[in-house]
Amino acid sequence: MQWRFPFFRREVPIAENAREFCVPEGQRVYAIGDVHGRFDLLVRLIERIKSDGRDRGPADIQVVMLGDLVDRGPESAHVLEYLRAQQGGFATFHCIAGNHEEAMLASIGDDALPEETGWLTYGGRETMLSYGAEDSLFSAKGAELAARMRKHIPETHIAFLNSLPDRVMIGDYLFVHAGIRPGVPIDQQTSADLRWIRDPFLTDDRDHGMMVVHGHTIRQGPEIRHNRIGIDTGAYNSGILTALALEGNDRWFLAEGSRDS
Repeated sequence: MQWRFPFFRREVPIAENAREFCVPEGQRVYAIGDVHGRFDLLVRLIERIKSDGRDRGPADIQVVMLGDLVDRGPESAHVLEYLRAQQGGFATFHCIAGNHEEAMLASIGDDALPEETGWLTYGGRETMLSYGAEDSLFSAKGAELAARMRKHIPETHIAFLNSLPDRVMIGDYLFVHAGIRPGVPIDQQTSADLRWIRDPFLTDDRDHGMMVVHGHTIRQGPEIRHNRIGIDTGAYNSGILTALALEGNDRWFLAEGSRDS
């Protein structure tokens, strides 16, 4: 059974007297929540986005990946290769760095001590297995373990991870992985906040001057507030990967998967 979020299939109406947020005329934007190694759901959701785009007619399509591409799920290596190779085609892809990409890079660097980052305990082990590593690899410690892991990961993937920005701005929408530090100008936000923050961002009611679209914090469905939209539906565990779609001042949601997938 595929999960459709039927109650979100219509464009979400703008509340009376509410600020309107828009993307530039002629553009259609799809933001995809945390993939976490669920390559199967990602490719199916991309196909759903292609179909949705065809149904809605020509547009300059932008796809924004909100980070946490890797870890926990079984196919992180395939996810990175698929997104790294997205050149041209039906859309322009923007991939944002999440806290799991940060932890991965911190664990495989020349001076890395993987035991200190904790990466292997919250999803990194699954990522290394997706690169063909065997259990014996994890018997190493410290710099030796980092070096062994690095040998399994293509240099093209490391370069791709290092190239990922912390944020993407399209029209009135700011796309980040985790959120922002409320009250701090966007150009003064730290990578730590953009990739890791929860509170006070999640509980802050102020107008940020744009609509913030984020992942990082798992909910059963899209979380819509007047100043932010969260779309991490816990794909690695729930089996559901969610996308927010934007055109003009319209919003709608697409999802792929099922609770038992």
